[in-house]
Amino acid sequence: MKDLKEFDISFIGLKDGNHQFEYIIEKKFFDFFNYDEFYNSNIKVVLSFLKNATMLELNFAYSGWVEVTCDVTNELFQQPVETSFNLIVKFGDEYNDENEELLIIPYRDYKFNVAQYIYETIVLAIPLKRVHPGVNDGTLHSEVLEKLKELQIKDQKEEEQKKEIDPRWNKLKNILIDKNTSNGTS
Repeated sequence: MKDLKEFDISFIGLKDGNHQFEYIIEKKFFDFFNYDEFYNSNIKVVLSFLKNATMLELNFAYSGWVEVTCDVTNELFQQPVETSFNLIVKFGDEYNDENEELLIIPYRDYKFNVAQYIYETIVLAIPLKRVHPGVNDGTLHSEVLEKLKELQIKDQKEEEQKKEIDPRWNKLKNILIDKNTSNGTS
């Protein structure tokens, strides 16, 4: 990850205690991972880093937005991103990242890169179905949305209420009701 050196954390020279790192994640960050579903982004990542003699605790806090297309109207909008992620880094004989919240790195390592964790957390924080907020509150006006409303399947009961019923049919309904309420004698 030579292009993402700014995400390297060299922990060997840091004193024990709390440290803080901040990153601004923009479109070029996702381009590095060949992820093309975001058209733009502005996400601030605050990394609280607690160094102990035996382990490292990382707490990521994300806030900002990514620009995505609406799945209903295909309009671009800014999807808010507010999430967090915790990671514990321990030292062992060999590298192991099988557990998503625990990373084991070899004793000889003096740094590690957090770019992959930042990338995965942001991508997973975005909802699977992306709907422009204007679709839900009715403020978005687009040709696609108008066409969808036009083609929407109407509720059958709603359609029946709209139609004027011939009064002669109402009299027939009364006959059926009277028959059902009798004692079974005709």
